[in-house]
Amino acid sequence: MSVLNATHDPSLKSWVDSANQQDCNFPIQNLPFGVFSTAANPAQRIGVAIGNQVLDLSVLEQSGLLMAAPIGKQVFDQASLNAFIALGRATWTQTRARLSELLRQDNPKLRDDTALRARALVPLREAILHLPVEIPGYTDFYSSKEHATNVGLMFRDPKNALLPNWLEIPIGYNGRASSVVVSGTPIRRPNGQFKAPNAERPSFGPCQKLDIELETAFIVGVGNALGEPIRVDEAEGHIFGMVLLNDWSARDIQQWEYVPLGPFNSKTFATSISPWVVTMEALEPFRVASPAQEPQPLPYLRQSGKNGYDIALEVTVEPEGAAASSAICRTNFKYMYWTMAQQLAHHTVSGCNTRVGDLMGSGTISGPTPDSYGSFLELTWNGQKPLMLANGVARKFIEDGDELVISGWAQGDGFRVGFGSVRGRVLPAPIVAR
Repeated sequence: MSVLNATHDPSLKSWVDSANQQDCNFPIQNLPFGVFSTAANPAQRIGVAIGNQVLDLSVLEQSGLLMAAPIGKQVFDQASLNAFIALGRATWTQTRARLSELLRQDNPKLRDDTALRARALVPLREAILHLPVEIPGYTDFYSSKEHATNVGLMFRDPKNALLPNWLEIPIGYNGRASSVVVSGTPIRRPNGQFKAPNAERPSFGPCQKLDIELETAFIVGVGNALGEPIRVDEAEGHIFGMVLLNDWSARDIQQWEYVPLGPFNSKTFATSISPWVVTMEALEPFRVASPAQEPQPLPYLRQSGKNGYDIALEVTVEPEGAAASSAICRTNFKYMYWTMAQQLAHHTVSGCNTRVGDLMGSGTISGPTPDSYGSFLELTWNGQKPLMLANGVARKFIEDGDELVISGWAQGDGFRVGFGSVRGRVLPAPIVAR
């Protein structure tokens, strides 16, 4: 567990003026890492977001102002964060502290070096943002009690909405990493099999119940060897940071295929993540108590202290050609029943090894009220209660041309640690033989 230090000081200000605005996602207290390029320089390299700027860490590394790798080596001129992350937690902390020092309002080192500053700062509007990590593996959990209960109410016996194992273990499944894409990537509606309730055989065609899943995800920063589980009280030291995640879902395909082995084509077509990785150290001031767990978990999953995080989350939808977007969900990560440390401990308790860059999705994050449900499946109760958007437009599920945007932030005293957003616009399904 981290401790608060000088980088968390709410009174800190930066010489990058835009970082000092109260509603800025990327103040000096945040400093999220990402990968970017520009039209003028297409080489992908690592930067941190500060205000409305991207600080090019490869420039600082070349200048000698920022040193993370062993002497003679560089890690910030790369197309992923993996090499930097692999240097370990002490390096993450030292690098963040050094960046905070260089960006402080009263530090002239970079502020007054006009030539270096001109090379190192890139306006965020000019940055092309890329997938921040190379992802060896992807796992998706199912850790919101409210979401799991809602799904159980819809599709199973309402008196037994939660299956017996749900309260005992963090349920999850091993997904695929090949179709994880960065925010802004268009999402093509999938084709697949689905079966009407009264039909004798399934049909094939474009998904009719396309949905989002409002999630976050953590990125593994320190892996474990095969056969060597990660203890729950050590798990946080293995997590580098968090991103927003939209696990696009084809509900009609999912309902037909998920028995007996779970989701397959209903999930494999795309998962979108936000481009900026917010470090766990930046989120340290926003720890809160997690929901009470009853029954008490088995010893290998037991935790004490504050293991949740107060992160506000919002979903908006904007139909193609619409004058404005409509907010359809506002919820919070603090409602999650199973914690990230418990997820990672359970993931590895069998001896499963993890690797730097592995992506672990939270599962849909739903709160206790109807306006805090994190999917169309719940918001419209499987299409029975259509959502009314701006200008009287109705939605049961996502239609072609709709753009979905998930935003998230942790609100501090006079500053916010923001994730930015993850967005995707839906394109029509490809034409294939039926």
